[in-house]
Amino acid sequence: MPEFPWDVLIPYQEKARAHPGGLIDLSIGTPVDPVPDVVRQALADASDAHGYPVTTGSPTLRAALTDWVGRRCGAVDGFDVLPTIGSKELVAWLPTLLGLGASDTVMIPELAYPTYEIGVKLAGARLLRSDSLTSAGPERVSLVWLNSPSNPTGRVLPEAHLRKVVTWARERGAVVVSDECYLELGWETTPRSILSVCDGDYTGVLAVHSLSKRSNLAGYRAGFVAGDPAIVRELLAVRKHAGMIVPGPVQAAMVAALGDEAHVTAQRDLYAARRAVLKPALERAGFRIDHSEAGLYLWATRDEDCWSTLDWFAGHGILVAAGSTYGPTGDRHVRVALTGTDAQFAAVATRLS
Repeated sequence: MPEFPWDVLIPYQEKARAHPGGLIDLSIGTPVDPVPDVVRQALADASDAHGYPVTTGSPTLRAALTDWVGRRCGAVDGFDVLPTIGSKELVAWLPTLLGLGASDTVMIPELAYPTYEIGVKLAGARLLRSDSLTSAGPERVSLVWLNSPSNPTGRVLPEAHLRKVVTWARERGAVVVSDECYLELGWETTPRSILSVCDGDYTGVLAVHSLSKRSNLAGYRAGFVAGDPAIVRELLAVRKHAGMIVPGPVQAAMVAALGDEAHVTAQRDLYAARRAVLKPALERAGFRIDHSEAGLYLWATRDEDCWSTLDWFAGHGILVAAGSTYGPTGDRHVRVALTGTDAQFAAVATRLS
């Protein structure tokens, strides 16, 4: 396994911590705002969870997931859903759960969430890092990861590209999995779910979602996957044996979170306001913001080695993420998260000026 991405930031974290105003951590992207009251109440009400939860999800949760996927992802009848212990767990173990191995190739985005690569390594499969379908050549690709809106770049894939990938994968018998954890955080465009371009046929297609960012539930580990019923059944069969079960109280909390749009709108407004402070502050400091039309991060560069940029930020008491963490072509960018308090972003703007 490679070194854990956040461990390499420790020296920069210590330098930033020494700033007179203290450390402002905009690296990992962990939520800082409260869990909505409606969700906390649902968790508390379900806390007498003395029996084993259901791996497939309670009937109430399954209904909530199905309704949300239809409403938000533009899916129609014919898909299945399955709760997961956050989305990272599924990303890391999906190639293994699908039975992939040394004879299989997994394609991931050129700039990608590091756990995609970890999942390939855990399964012992081959990795192909590319945004171009033609780069696969004659190689047998078994799984294609998409991520829109992208982490780290905030790039949103257009509908035409989503359709092209689905067609290409089906012609080759590959599974397409779209990581859509930031779907509800569109700023300059409206992201589309891959399920919305399937025209009711979800064969070989999955979408992965998380409640961590939309509902501040990172600590709850609340995620789910939706799509091809045959693949979902396969995942369920393995997960039942492996004990990969979302705890009962968390399932109840997910129902409450999926059924309440008011807190999602309020949280999105908070992130929009923080982005409106951070983006011009970075640009005034000489940075160019690439992509970043959606999601929880700004993909920033001033055309220098990302570690030099990281050190510069640390000198201002700010910790950001190195672009090279997400792939070799990210070595001149840094990822700056919108997950700070209003007071912290005001301080960032002051420090950068």
